[in-house]
Amino acid sequence: MRIHVVSFLILLTVSVSAQSALKREVIKFEEYEKLIDKQDDVLYVVNFWATWCPPCVKELPDFMAVNEKMSSRKDFKMILVSLDNKDDWQSDVIPFASENKLNVDIYLLDELRRMNYWMPRVDASWKGSIPATVFYKNGKKLKFVEKPLHKEELETITNQLNKL
Repeated sequence: MRIHVVSFLILLTVSVSAQSALKREVIKFEEYEKLIDKQDDVLYVVNFWATWCPPCVKELPDFMAVNEKMSSRKDFKMILVSLDNKDDWQSDVIPFASENKLNVDIYLLDELRRMNYWMPRVDASWKGSIPATVFYKNGKKLKFVEKPLHKEELETITNQLNKL
């Protein structure tokens, strides 16, 4: 019995450590640009979403499934960028992330008033709909998708772009 308790405590510690390593930050657009402008051969999958957006919420389990499948790869990183209101960060976004086991870095983009500035910098064709997903590698945008992505489609795109 003692071994089971010790094993459980070790697993709990590892789980809590992994959770605490996840980033949860409110950022400006310039900080977002620094996140994806890296020359490190990593495919960054960046999903713009919000807790109030039903299609966004619906696709998140598929994103987490793909992230779980790819989690051992050093050349893959998924990031969620919330477009919720900054005032809702602690009350809505953080609890939502915890309840839904969103085990990726999550940033809230505190730039809603400057959308006309930063949206075209993400992608010139972006009309503002979310969810929207952008794929980057070595600081270069490889693909932009302005619609929900299902698991199979996300896996296909990720596998294709990871080969580049």
